[in-house]
Amino acid sequence: MEILNQLGDLFLAAVPTVILVSFSTCFCAGVSLGPWSAFSPNATSVPQRATGSRSEPGRRARKAARVQRSAAESAGRNFVEQEAARRKVLEERQAAVSAARFAAQQELQAAKKALAADVEAARASLEQSSVVLAGEIAENILAGGPSGPGGTRRVEVR
Repeated sequence: MEILNQLGDLFLAAVPTVILVSFSTCFCAGVSLGPWSAFSPNATSVPQRATGSRSEPGRRARKAARVQRSAAESAGRNFVEQEAARRKVLEERQAAVSAARFAAQQELQAAKKALAADVEAARASLEQSSVVLAGEIAENILAGGPSGPGGTRRVEVR
């Protein structure tokens, strides 16, 4: 029985402590969560208002980052379009250069053929003239014609 009396005294001594802890908990909750937070679920507490005001610059920074990202994506698309247009112009220019080079090569081949034909005609003409001249020289030598620069007879080249 003595143990029960001791337990009863212990519980009686703990009652003020329990009341004090309960009151402190309610007081701290009321101060930190706002004066009406215990009664209204929609009321904002002091910490919520503090973090809300601190998160506002973060929201603005995220919005600015989104705007910058969309601007960068737009600039990237614009760059891709410009690059495609530049490549198209370069390809067209390269095609024009290739066509001009091919035409110039064709003209060069035609000019080479014409020049080769002219050279061959001149060679044939020289061979013919050399045969005629050789015959005339042989005639003059055998006929006893003029043998030097002071000779009176002229040889005509055909």
